[in-house]
Amino acid sequence: MKKTALFLVLLLSIISCQTAKEQTSMSSISDKTIKATIDSVKTHAPEADFNLIVRGVTHAAKFWQTEDGSETDFLQFCVANFAGTKTEKQHLFTTIQTNLEVLLGNYNKISVDLKLPLHVVGTEVTPMDEQFGALDPFAHFSDDMFASKIAFTTLLNFPFYTLEEKNELGKTWNRQEWAYARLGDLFNARIPAEINQNIAKQSTEADSYISNYNIMMGQLRTEQGEQLFPNHMALISHWGLRDELKSNYANADGRGLEKQQMIYEVMKHIVNQTIPQQVISNANYTWQPLSNTMFENGKAITPTPEPNRRYEKLYNIYKATIAADAYCPTYPTYIQRSFDQQMEVSAEEIEAMFTQFIASPQVTEVAKVIETRLGRKLQPFDVWYDGFKSRSAINEDELTAQTRKRYPTKEAYEQDLPNILKQLGFSDERAHAICSKIQVDASRGAGHAWGALMKSDKARLRTRIATDGMDYKGYNIATHEFGHNVEQTITLHDVDNYIMNGVPSTAFTEALAFVFQKRDLDLLGYKNNDRNQTDLQTLDIFWGCYEIMGVSLVDLYTWQWLYANPNATVDDLKATIITYATTIWNRYYAPILGEENSPILAIYSHMIDVPLYLPNYPYGHIIEFQLENHLQGKNLGNEIQRIYPVGRLTPNHWMQHALGHDVSTTPLLEATSKALKNIN
Repeated sequence: MKKTALFLVLLLSIISCQTAKEQTSMSSISDKTIKATIDSVKTHAPEADFNLIVRGVTHAAKFWQTEDGSETDFLQFCVANFAGTKTEKQHLFTTIQTNLEVLLGNYNKISVDLKLPLHVVGTEVTPMDEQFGALDPFAHFSDDMFASKIAFTTLLNFPFYTLEEKNELGKTWNRQEWAYARLGDLFNARIPAEINQNIAKQSTEADSYISNYNIMMGQLRTEQGEQLFPNHMALISHWGLRDELKSNYANADGRGLEKQQMIYEVMKHIVNQTIPQQVISNANYTWQPLSNTMFENGKAITPTPEPNRRYEKLYNIYKATIAADAYCPTYPTYIQRSFDQQMEVSAEEIEAMFTQFIASPQVTEVAKVIETRLGRKLQPFDVWYDGFKSRSAINEDELTAQTRKRYPTKEAYEQDLPNILKQLGFSDERAHAICSKIQVDASRGAGHAWGALMKSDKARLRTRIATDGMDYKGYNIATHEFGHNVEQTITLHDVDNYIMNGVPSTAFTEALAFVFQKRDLDLLGYKNNDRNQTDLQTLDIFWGCYEIMGVSLVDLYTWQWLYANPNATVDDLKATIITYATTIWNRYYAPILGEENSPILAIYSHMIDVPLYLPNYPYGHIIEFQLENHLQGKNLGNEIQRIYPVGRLTPNHWMQHALGHDVSTTPLLEATSKALKNIN
């Protein structure tokens, strides 16, 4: 998971809202004054493109309020601050983006440093750590930029383009025109600082709740009182539980299925909030998940279900977020900002793409292959089937023994990063240059990558590292996060304009992270000589998309329901999420995996602490598949360094540059059909 992407999702939802399907007005400027201002600017800047004058003046007027001055002040401001020549505009652009790197880079570093006690292993987190971690250095950014008139100068000279306009006009734009358009995206909301701060506070509290939500696996018992998991094992929800479930497809002790069934019961209790609150991150009790019976010192005691804290965290984010809607003249809902602004793909397109995919006939055929490979009927948790990966045939204890030996400390892993890049095709010089900008930390949570926003800072790679070294789960996550860090570093340092740094959306950095993660065993020295390797990888990506697309739809439908039911309570929200999870399950998953009314699609932690982030994963898998096809037979390091410095174009323009075609599920569906024939 890319924390810089998540951070920028929050930042841009605070300081910008893109495109104009639906608009609210906060302007104090009349149409008459706008026309007079356009005429005056044209008179004082006769060389300027008249269409750009109209765009700039009109957009700046949307945000001018009485507190900013009179209508006459607005006219005079526009005349005085419009860059009338190409030279003046380029100089203004350079000044703005240079100072943006100073501001955004340092604000980002402050945020990273304030959250270190919350994110990185250390002493016990205190209430004061929580308070400092919830502080948002960006909270006053919008206020300051508008009060100083910097935002108005930017809006005036670098007008905003809708997503549709970028996709069409961008076909002929040069790099400078793209950079100007991206600068025009920056100030498209004017949200008061107290609302920004509350959004940050609620997001931080939700993140802390998720990061510290562990199941003590050694305390779980079967109905016969047997212990299936080792004493030391503590798994975060949902990532750790899911990954442990996956690892048991290669279980060597013959009890893998039993372990998976127990984890599934734990997950259902978490979703339904029937989990005893006493067993969360607490090793003082034993627990039988199937009957939901709890014991203390061998004596059965009455469990206390966790209050609806899980859904309360999401509800608090919702309430904080919708308070910002009125201050976004363009796309005034969080749904619109998450899709049209952040993903730069509409919610309608994503919904259509995902529903068509999970209803495709290939799902049934792939399920038959899985059933044959398992030698049993599929069960609901087989939505996480991991047997198409080469590591599924290797016992995880063997892998953990190797990773702990190789990486006993975070320093050992950090020192090995250049060697990993060289194995992936990077030159020695480039490998060391990139890795010099990356720092490894031991994570409290499942792990994440947090990129820098200025060239003098470092990206952070976080993964779980125990006192006895990095286990395989931590290594696998670290390989994924390292992919994020490589993208973060390349797209910050190698892009031609700072404002273009990054990728079109988090889906694109997830795609590269998946490319890295897929090669984790190769990097450990395991070679896959299976002649069906390519076909198996295709089926693995297909099944991964099938899994996460349903979860993404639950996330989307929940937020659509929230907007339609603004007076809903936390209990209403809980019931709605479970209803959507079971409804989608019954339609698209139960016919394949069995068990009507399973709520398991609601287990994902992102749904709680980073709402509407989930669709980036399947979208990223689709991009990953197209990227992997392109990379076959090529030097991976060279291609990454060719593709990623193009920076933040819109998705299809980026794909055209990288691969020569648009984002599409068709190649994956067609390849899946071909792989099924080959495997069968």
